[in-house]
Amino acid sequence: MKMQTTRSLRFNRWHMLGWGLRLWLVWQVLQVLTPMSARAIISEQHTVDTQKPHVCVHTRLVDEVYETKIQRSLELVREMGATTIVEFFPWAYFEGQRGRYDWNRTDTILRHARSQGLRVIARMGFVPHWARENAPFSTSNTLAPTAYPDFARFVAAFAARYADTVYEVIIWNEPNLALEWGYQSVSPEDYAALLATVYPVVKAAAPNVQVLAGALAPTLEPEGSPHAMNDLHYLTRLYEAGAGAHFDVLAVHTYGFRQPALADPAPDVLNFRRVELLRAIMESYGDAHKRIAITEFGWNDNPRWLHGVRPAQRVQYTLEAFQWAEAHDWLDVACVWVFRTPAPAFAYPDNFTMVTTDFQLKPIYHALKAYARAHTPQESLWLPPPASD
Repeated sequence: MKMQTTRSLRFNRWHMLGWGLRLWLVWQVLQVLTPMSARAIISEQHTVDTQKPHVCVHTRLVDEVYETKIQRSLELVREMGATTIVEFFPWAYFEGQRGRYDWNRTDTILRHARSQGLRVIARMGFVPHWARENAPFSTSNTLAPTAYPDFARFVAAFAARYADTVYEVIIWNEPNLALEWGYQSVSPEDYAALLATVYPVVKAAAPNVQVLAGALAPTLEPEGSPHAMNDLHYLTRLYEAGAGAHFDVLAVHTYGFRQPALADPAPDVLNFRRVELLRAIMESYGDAHKRIAITEFGWNDNPRWLHGVRPAQRVQYTLEAFQWAEAHDWLDVACVWVFRTPAPAFAYPDNFTMVTTDFQLKPIYHALKAYARAHTPQESLWLPPPASD
């Protein structure tokens, strides 16, 4: 009986060893057969071939899964002739716990931007949960005054780490909208206090990095609206609160909606040249020496959207906007919203893009490439109109 038990144990041991060997061999075969994930290899340092250094695009790379797609997006930006990108770097992504940073994603994006020779304007915002724990109600855009120093510390750390690639940081996004201000009461005075907190900390950490204020949304909301504040009124109150001492450049969002690029501006009209009214306010407060960066603008060619234009109009208006920008030396860059998105929305926002999610180049891309690089097309970009009978 004892001999049989011993033989059984030996058999089981060899049996298990045999199956283990088989599983190991299967695993080795699968390793060989499984294709390797695509790797983005940086082989050389590029420069942007352009005749129009004010051409800029807003990218959406921080949520892109594959590094090769980040690289390809930035290659296409460079090949188009844009010198600058605006990219969103959400605070909550990189400081999930107070004082503990994870720079892997930012390192990847900015390494490829640097390789392509691109200048980066970083948009900062999006509050981590730990920084809004004591708020009775909060969203990812809720930044209580008690958290201003934490936000300032993060922006300063970011600016110091990437000072060789990131030359400007935008402090928040569209603070004149309740949605973007965490559904708190929209307050230019609170935003002025945020700038006063962030500005000296960033300048101490990275003296050459420019601090951009505003990124104001164009809106005609009436006085007292719970949803937003008119951007002209907001900027006036921002200056009255003393914010002029705490920013270097004003960031502006100025969409054309259905109006041509050269349509005259007016306080009761939303169009591209509304930026001139904001400029007039800056000058009235003695800030004529500062420049404006249009960090979002564009037209949408979705046929079902209320504010959409035809594709040919979109191209024409965008080119005219850039030509207008050339004539104004107080303008730094004009950045088209949006170059490409990681995934389609299957709605009108897709018609703001210049390149589809699967990297199909739209006509507006080719038109801006010809403009930025001063190429004269050998053939017309458009089919001839139908002949009349």
